[in-house]
Amino acid sequence: MPPEDTGSAAVEFRGSADIAGGLKRASACVSAMGVYKFRVNGREVSSAVLAPGWTSYKNRVLYQRYDITDMLSEGKNTLSVSVGKGWARSPLSLMREGNLYADHPSAIFYLKLEYEGGKTKEVFSDGKWEVWTTPVINSEIYDGETVDLTVAPRLIGEALPDKGIDVRLAPQYSGLVTEHERVAARRLITAPNGEKIIDFGQNLAGYVEIRITGKAGERVSISHAEVLDKDGNFYTGNLREAKQRDTYTLSGGRDVLKPSYTYHGFRYVRIDEFPGEPAPSAFTAIALYSDMKRTGYFTSANQDVDRLFRNVVWGERSNFVDIPTDCPQRDERLGWTGDAQVFCRTASMIYDTSRFFDKWLADLAAEQRADGSVPRFCPMVPGMDEEGNSAGWGDAAVICPWELYRAYGDPDVIRRNFPLMRGWIEYMHSAGDEEYLWIGGNHFGDWLATDAGEGAYVGATQTDFIASAYYAYSLSLFVKMGQVIGEDMTGYEKLYTSVRRAFRETFMSSGMPVVYKKGDGANKARRTKAVTQTSLAILLAFDLADPGERGAIAKKLVAQIKENGGKMSTGFIGTPLLLPVLSSEGYVTEAYNLLLQTKAPSWLYPVRHGATTMWEHWDSLRTDGTFWSDDMNSFNHYAYGAVAAWLFETALGIRQTEDSAGYSQPVIAPRPDRRLGSASGSLDTPHGKIGVSWQYTDESVRYEISIPDGMCARVEIPGKPPVNVTGGEYIYTT
Repeated sequence: MPPEDTGSAAVEFRGSADIAGGLKRASACVSAMGVYKFRVNGREVSSAVLAPGWTSYKNRVLYQRYDITDMLSEGKNTLSVSVGKGWARSPLSLMREGNLYADHPSAIFYLKLEYEGGKTKEVFSDGKWEVWTTPVINSEIYDGETVDLTVAPRLIGEALPDKGIDVRLAPQYSGLVTEHERVAARRLITAPNGEKIIDFGQNLAGYVEIRITGKAGERVSISHAEVLDKDGNFYTGNLREAKQRDTYTLSGGRDVLKPSYTYHGFRYVRIDEFPGEPAPSAFTAIALYSDMKRTGYFTSANQDVDRLFRNVVWGERSNFVDIPTDCPQRDERLGWTGDAQVFCRTASMIYDTSRFFDKWLADLAAEQRADGSVPRFCPMVPGMDEEGNSAGWGDAAVICPWELYRAYGDPDVIRRNFPLMRGWIEYMHSAGDEEYLWIGGNHFGDWLATDAGEGAYVGATQTDFIASAYYAYSLSLFVKMGQVIGEDMTGYEKLYTSVRRAFRETFMSSGMPVVYKKGDGANKARRTKAVTQTSLAILLAFDLADPGERGAIAKKLVAQIKENGGKMSTGFIGTPLLLPVLSSEGYVTEAYNLLLQTKAPSWLYPVRHGATTMWEHWDSLRTDGTFWSDDMNSFNHYAYGAVAAWLFETALGIRQTEDSAGYSQPVIAPRPDRRLGSASGSLDTPHGKIGVSWQYTDESVRYEISIPDGMCARVEIPGKPPVNVTGGEYIYTT
């Protein structure tokens, strides 16, 4: 740690290593409280950004291992670790005080040198390391960075041992955050109020690189935002207290400006200070997200649906910045569990998220409380530990491992998370006064559903209904996963039978959902109907309806959508379930009708209004150009992007049997619709790439299917008998 208080400035810890001849291998391990840049002889070692990332700091901090053999030369070599505030010391969420995890920057370094002949040498960060100032005089996650390139580095003194930090170091095993797509500026706008604004044409998470030559001491300052207001002026109201501003003092030479220890969510930047007239060619937006392999692709001839899918992809990229954040722009950017569980399946189709979610679930397990409950978001922010629990959010502890197992077929994800899952199940078992129901509590419910009226946050579906349904659903998944790894689940099977029975007795009457009022007991006559789109979808999706009831429930759901003008009225909980349950019950055309709806609430309303990512609200931007709200109105919120799973599983028909995992038993059952014209896509599975395309030609449909070698799949083409096929290329026409 530094020998004096360095405030918000980034500092550089410098050491050295004497290298003899015959070096065979040099392996360095680095971590920090804050975010760091590691350099050898002045050169950055890694393309990683914001390392070591954000974890449950009170439980563990990750360290990264680097092979620096080729960067060292004989003689003295300079080693340095520059540290900015990062998540460890920036104000986070509602906790506007900084230094939540640490009150000073610190770093740890270890180098192992292996020489020919077996000799080894170790180098540690110690009191011989020096602490220097850097050009970064302020950096914060939400507020941005201030850099002065005219100030020469100054020696502060020798590093002190950090006795105030006591954390467990763990090795990095997920992909680090790195730079990805580079987006050129589309245009320079002069707003009605006279401000100069750069439009990149794409909302994203990252930062802006500026290439400029100016006089020493001249300044460049830019602010970031997602949208313009109805008059075309720069709009920052939805950022709340986040400033998202980067400021640079030029060196006098040719400078390449970009922040080192922060990131922003934006499509537009306002030029607050700039020497001379800014040229769009000087500005490039750089997308940041965790390194993950792209695995899923989809395209169609319908431009709106094509744009929707791209918006889903950009939503995932923007919010998979080391943790699954809800949004990348305002003073929040938290790992909300509810958002993660509804999107996990879709996320794992578009990218290989196995390591990404492994890392986050390990933190969720570390944050789990003694009673088995889990926080609403993870990592938990100090001072917000008592935020409570919510059904549909805490269930990420069970649903995410299930979706990862289904996607990749690795039972180890179940084994690793079995204690986490069991703890959450036992917490639900103990919650409230009813053993087999979850009654009471403070739940988010069907968050942001429109069926509760204008301006409501919690939808009309009874939260006790949703909580008890999730109790049954997560318990059913837990039983399945326990059986996969050979656990004795007899007791939990019996518990599930009791929970499902209690749910049906309490929340159903004549095969339809009802509102439960405490004290009514079994007096069904006193309970009132509570038929919402979400409640109906939950009964079907969570297998809470008996086989003989499903047809009537699905029919009622279709009728409700029709009565609502062909639109959904669901929120975070209900929306991901709608298209799958409609399709599974034979209403594929009705599912397409809902997909292709363009009036709010719908997936295509934002597309028609210029969205390039998914919105938090169905009408974040109203038709009159006004905003839903200022306080909670993200234009880059991935939850509703869960619809893309339906594009893979129903439109393309790439899915798997209910009792398989990792696509060991794939089913190819495309369900085309003429309004799309054509669709094509692919999915990389653990057993190879599956490709499907279909296209309308006059009155027929042509299908092309690609099955990888060694795979056996069942193909179900509409109007043709199912067939089992092995690896190869197949063409069908109907």
